[in-house]
Amino acid sequence: MTQENNWFETARLGMFVHWSHSSQCGYEVSWPLVGGVFSLPYCQDVPVADYHRTAQTFNPTEYNPQTWANLAKRLGMQYVILTAKHHDGFSLFHTQQSDFSIEYAPYKKDIVREFVEAMRAEGLRIGLYFSLIDWHYPDYPAFTEADKPYQFGKFRQPTSSQWERYLEFMFAQVKELLSNYGKIDLLWFDGGWERKPEQWQARQLHEMIRSLQPHLLINDRLPGFGDFDTCEQFIPPQPPQRTWEACLTLNESWGYNPKDTHFKSARQLIHTLCEVAGKGGNLLLNVSPTGNGKIQSEQLDLLQFVEAWMAVHAQSIVGTLPGLEPWQFYGPSTRRGNRFYLFLLMKPYDSVTVRGIPIKRIQAVAMVGGGQPLEHSTRCAIVDSMLSADPLGELTIQVSEEALNPYATVIAVDIAPVNDTIRKI
Repeated sequence: MTQENNWFETARLGMFVHWSHSSQCGYEVSWPLVGGVFSLPYCQDVPVADYHRTAQTFNPTEYNPQTWANLAKRLGMQYVILTAKHHDGFSLFHTQQSDFSIEYAPYKKDIVREFVEAMRAEGLRIGLYFSLIDWHYPDYPAFTEADKPYQFGKFRQPTSSQWERYLEFMFAQVKELLSNYGKIDLLWFDGGWERKPEQWQARQLHEMIRSLQPHLLINDRLPGFGDFDTCEQFIPPQPPQRTWEACLTLNESWGYNPKDTHFKSARQLIHTLCEVAGKGGNLLLNVSPTGNGKIQSEQLDLLQFVEAWMAVHAQSIVGTLPGLEPWQFYGPSTRRGNRFYLFLLMKPYDSVTVRGIPIKRIQAVAMVGGGQPLEHSTRCAIVDSMLSADPLGELTIQVSEEALNPYATVIAVDIAPVNDTIRKI
């Protein structure tokens, strides 16, 4: 990553927005038209023609991206990504390549332009999702009822002339997104599994992207390329070797689906955020606007708890680096300069312990939020305490029941910087 893109390495929290014309019917985005997929348990099976027909009535009159931007800002999010075009082929932007776009729906206005302007006004980084797949475009070829059930690895192949026309169309749409909306910070590809990298002409596409916006970040779903790893719906047991992100739904669906009431708890979301930050990743939380343009009310209610927690604890998440090693503290931790943040995801019996830290340089131990100091004690090997100017030892922190946060408790440990005569930790 370039220096200009360092923001992503410590962003820690972002918003994903999955939205399309299908949302007005409460259909999951794209997947219902192919009969559903195993990873989306509440996904519907909708006839192809019926699914696409909903584009003719898409008119989100209550769409106000400024409210989305305000929400993201209050949550401490650093970037927001919108599905400019999902697998269903419908463009939420004005495109000269097709009439299957918001320009030809009743709403008519350019949703992507309104989104970009609102996010930019709040100082949020802007990301656009673009699917390489297009299940509507005739030359892709378009998905039909005869192609059901959807089977991975068994996709209908276009003729060479069809594919040449499709690539011209697809390249032109990416160029539009990167030429017509000013600076875009991140391009989030998807759908690469249906074709080989050579078919996608991934190298040529990558070169075109870099020529248009050299500092743009690209996820790892442009086959063979990408600046960071994308983990979908899970936290990796070990952090990837390079910058990474975990995208997560609030229930079990990406798009608005009123039949899916299986929402994660606020505690589960906050714990996930703590774990991702502790491993040096970013958490991309998904929201699902309804057909009128408002984010699903159940999701807003859930995010209020995350917002309240972040209002107190954002300093321990945003802009931090991974903290201690797992053997030093039994839980996630982050670091900002000489301050370590310890996340208590389970109630301690009486105290918590941190090992292998310079105990003579501990300056303060306090709760994040309120700042009340916590009783603590230290110890190390007797020989080290007598002979070492900067011994590594054990810190034990007393944590009362009354001090615990109902979602996740955070303790700050300040350690004085090392001077020239003492080794660094």
